[in-house]
Amino acid sequence: MKRTVLSVAVVALAAGGLLYAARPVDGKTQRVTVAYFPNVTHAQPLIGRADGDFEQALGSSVEIDWKVFNAGPAVMEAIFAGKVDIAYIGPSPAVNGYVRSQGEALRVVAGAASGGAALVVRTGSGITKPSDLEGRKVASPQLGNTQDVALRAWLEKNGLKLKEKGGQVQVIPMTNADQYTLMQKGEIDAAWTVEPWVTMLTSDAGGRIYLEESSLWPEGRYATTLVVVRRRFLEEHPEIVRSFVRAHERVTARILADPETAQRKIGEELQELTHKPMPEAILRSALARIVFTTDPMEASVRVQAEAAHRAGFLKQQPDISGLFQDLPDAVEAPEAAGGGS
Repeated sequence: MKRTVLSVAVVALAAGGLLYAARPVDGKTQRVTVAYFPNVTHAQPLIGRADGDFEQALGSSVEIDWKVFNAGPAVMEAIFAGKVDIAYIGPSPAVNGYVRSQGEALRVVAGAASGGAALVVRTGSGITKPSDLEGRKVASPQLGNTQDVALRAWLEKNGLKLKEKGGQVQVIPMTNADQYTLMQKGEIDAAWTVEPWVTMLTSDAGGRIYLEESSLWPEGRYATTLVVVRRRFLEEHPEIVRSFVRAHERVTARILADPETAQRKIGEELQELTHKPMPEAILRSALARIVFTTDPMEASVRVQAEAAHRAGFLKQQPDISGLFQDLPDAVEAPEAAGGGS
């Protein structure tokens, strides 16, 4: 199966500008609503929106309505309601939305980011091995989100039971900001979270990294952020989706080619959205744990789907065979000189 995976040749395309724009839809302006988060793992929409890459790719016949969300489940509800057409979200809400809708709601058309998650324990907690988490309070960003599922899967693998299942480990879903405050106060013992909060917990809230999630995956690669499209919108406007994905590829290539500029722009956009500046040292450390890509890492998403099933978020064995959508008419990168991939 073809995948929109960056190669050296695609990076070269980034300097050459956008190749095509979406064709007009019956001569009328078509609106496309795009959802994203004010997160470092959503660098492509942050940078691409600021620089106008997606608007240029889609052309004057398409108007992009950018919507900022803070949680994947809220994005999925908006997709179900037909209020969001394209979204950057984590694997767990994407899989959950696909399964809940019996494969009708959405398709994954690209990857966006890999990595960035870790288990942070409070310094002085005495946690040095998995069994030390018994009787402790461990936070996750949200019930059923990607990091929450990863935490529960890891606890199960290490023979630790949740308190609600008769065990001793209490998993408490809470916002990242609350994790920060409660770890400072010593009221939680650990948190499984994602950047930039991993760095913030370790630099300012008295935490230390116990486990990098990347250490649990082959070659350290696993999907953190995906690009999904509402299925009906994809069927009705395939050229818009293809053009959007082409722009996403080129923004990703630009990030890889010039990480310093990307870091500056990410910081500027996050400050505009959150009204809070992010210290350069924290942003730099956070981005060092993230790999930006266009590969959806299908194998890792399948593992994450199985983990969600075992954790009880999916009632049936998940079949996500139709979740990933190839875009065969999208621009293909030429082979790099001397071969390679």
